[in-house]
Amino acid sequence: MPAQRKYEAIVIGSSAGGLSALTALLAALPVNYPLPIMIVQHRYRDQMNLLEEILQNKCKIQIRQVEEKEKIEPGIVYIAPPDYHLLVEGNLTFSLSSDPPVSFSRPSIDVLFESAAETYKRALIGIVLTGANKDGAAGLLAIKKNGGLTIAQSPAEAEYPYMPQAAIDKGGAAQVLTLTEIHARILNI
Repeated sequence: MPAQRKYEAIVIGSSAGGLSALTALLAALPVNYPLPIMIVQHRYRDQMNLLEEILQNKCKIQIRQVEEKEKIEPGIVYIAPPDYHLLVEGNLTFSLSSDPPVSFSRPSIDVLFESAAETYKRALIGIVLTGANKDGAAGLLAIKKNGGLTIAQSPAEAEYPYMPQAAIDKGGAAQVLTLTEIHARILNI
């Protein structure tokens, strides 16, 4: 029997409808979850800690907003701060950038996914959830090209199907799953 593949990190991108989808995925994860989870959720600049507070009230796992040069640790959900791109560095720390928006978004899902794909290669899981633009499609494809596992939320289930559909259409999604299936997949890593 072949050895189970070892994953080291998960990246998730969401936009419109993302709070419900993220809650469904994260609420039942244990405090000692073995991987770091990095999230870009599109949001307004003035929503500094609101997303983190709402999710933390519903989740056991630690949720926090990323700080510049922070070391990536397992068992923590890291969320990109509003109005900054989030990048994963080769030394497993984060960097933040105020470069121009990508796909009309800052933070951009593509920026996180592409930098994480370069760092983690085959050991990365990328997930695109509900949203109303195409951000994440190029990034998910980069993860797939680097050998990582790529998942798009089923557009039929997504509150806003355009973003996962864009990832599927670009060829980046190896699997198209419901939130329940995605949750089961990441819970059993």
